[in-house]
Amino acid sequence: MYGESQKILGSVTISDEIAAQVKKEIKNISDFKKKTEAFLTQKTTDLLDVLLAGSIIIGASDIHFEAQEEQARLRVRLDGVLQDVLAIELKTYQSLISRLKLLSKIKLNITDKPQDGRFTILVEEIPVEIRTSTLPSEYGESIVMRILNPKSLIGLEALGLRKDLLETFQKEILKPNGMIIVTGPTGSGKTTTLYAFLMKIQSPDIKIITIEDPIEYHLKGVSQTQVAPEKGYDFKEGLRSIVRQDPDVILIGEIRDLETAKIALQASLTGHLVLSTLHTNDAAGTIPRLIDLGADASSIASAVTMAVAQRLVRKVCTKCSTMAKPTPEELKEIEQGLSNLPKNVKVNSIDKNFKIAKAKGCEHCNNTGYRGRKGLFEAFQIDNEIEKFILTNPPVSALRELAVKKGMVTMYQSGLIDVVAGETTLEEVKRLVEEN
Repeated sequence: MYGESQKILGSVTISDEIAAQVKKEIKNISDFKKKTEAFLTQKTTDLLDVLLAGSIIIGASDIHFEAQEEQARLRVRLDGVLQDVLAIELKTYQSLISRLKLLSKIKLNITDKPQDGRFTILVEEIPVEIRTSTLPSEYGESIVMRILNPKSLIGLEALGLRKDLLETFQKEILKPNGMIIVTGPTGSGKTTTLYAFLMKIQSPDIKIITIEDPIEYHLKGVSQTQVAPEKGYDFKEGLRSIVRQDPDVILIGEIRDLETAKIALQASLTGHLVLSTLHTNDAAGTIPRLIDLGADASSIASAVTMAVAQRLVRKVCTKCSTMAKPTPEELKEIEQGLSNLPKNVKVNSIDKNFKIAKAKGCEHCNNTGYRGRKGLFEAFQIDNEIEKFILTNPPVSALRELAVKKGMVTMYQSGLIDVVAGETTLEEVKRLVEEN
């Protein structure tokens, strides 16, 4: 019988035998499915070991258990897209729920309310945090586990930025004060980008403090704090305390309310570099969103130095993707989309031999045609002209128009640049980003 998961100082260690099997036998989602099926009749602890270790090996970001009338559905999110794995008998699923709740320090007897917890697993001595969320549904509890693998942490140069964007980001994060806001939907890589900023500027000469909900990755040399609303420690209370800790750089996980926005803006105006996230659709939407929260336009104009929006686009599989001449409609769309790019943005030439990538699908990419992701960004810096324009409380469309006029490359254009470079497909870009 396989070794059982052991709890060590709040961590769970995957048994060596299962870890070795998973590493050797699981290369893709098909292998993952076969291995999981083989363990459905084994002990719950061993089944969970295979599920967790296998998901990490294939690079999943989330594991979804969805209760249904006669069985439970298991899916994993790969490169931002959910993939079916298999169906699990309800009896086995209930055992898994109990084990997961125990590990996550979630109350076993509560099934009619959402609960959140977390635990750490050790895979080959590498700690991987698992964030667990339960939700009551029609046929029982559904569970989602977010996998926070430290291997996901990458430096600024590894974000896949164009040269002009990399230079802009490097310039802005070295400023002693101001506010940089990164926007995008959940799962678009905002935290990864902010952490990349911190890793770039971290040094013994400066003090960096973060306030997060929750702390996703632990950064060496950075003081990190986590909100606890049930104890009255929320973003605004934490931020007030952080400012008194004499930091040089402050990272705020998310600006959700007026009070947090006001303290963050004030901190950036009093000699701190403030990094944060906001939920908006594009970079230009950052300013109106802050105004909607109730922040003063003059404070926003003076404090915010750069607004960034991002998405994660899937890259074509290098093993099976093909190159083909674009259709006349595709060629027209690409040429029109890239017609007004700033002169400092370099794009591969579009000539009579021009070809674009087409996704196909193979075992290497789980038959999706894509493997891995990279960021699509749009960013604009707030100069004197834009600062004055913000004071007029402009609509998003007008602010976006001015930002483009001042040289902002839109997210859609960023995607087209990657299409021209053969890194992704036109279909993938259009799936993620609307043409403006």
